Amino acid sequence: MTRTGKKAAKKNPARRPAPPPPQNQLSHIDQRGQARMVDVSAKGTTERVAVAEGRVIMTKETLDKVLAGNALKGDVLGAARLAGIMAAKRTHGLIPLCHPLPISKVEIEIDPEHSLPGFLVRATVKVTAQTGVEMEALTAVSIACLTIYDMVKAIERGMRIEGIRLLEKRGGRSGTWKAEA
Repeated sequence: MTRTGKKAAKKNPARRPAPPPPQNQLSHIDQRGQARMVDVSAKGTTERVAVAEGRVIMTKETLDKVLAGNALKGDVLGAARLAGIMAAKRTHGLIPLCHPLPISKVEIEIDPEHSLPGFLVRATVKVTAQTGVEMEALTAVSIACLTIYDMVKAIERGMRIEGIRLLEKRGGRSGTWKAEA
């Protein structure tokens, strides 16, 4: 190779594929510090499940109105469940670098918690694929909580959304992980 050829190869890093990052680095950042979508083609297809939760905190009076079906916009919890399911299915279009996945299950549970007062929202997402569904579960919970807020804000604008977190993930090379209580 001529000197000019060597210089051209050095100036054009697109000619050389970047090596995978070491285990202790962020998987979505290459060695040049640029964002990249993780290549999962060498990973095995396995069943993967993720569970996430969040809370919508409100006054006791607002909680009672929602439970009695007296919210001005209609079925608050039904709308929140649908929004959470739709969000899980569209996560790859919302969060950069997420893979589109053939989700096989999305379950949204919304339970009143009088001790908060408010609602505990939990999402379970399942897929058989080469990558996990943690982001889909977290997105589902986030959007379900935001939908509750939107449906009830005419009654109470001071509600809070708190505690959105991953509770559990199963499957894949790293196996099972559970959050501490």
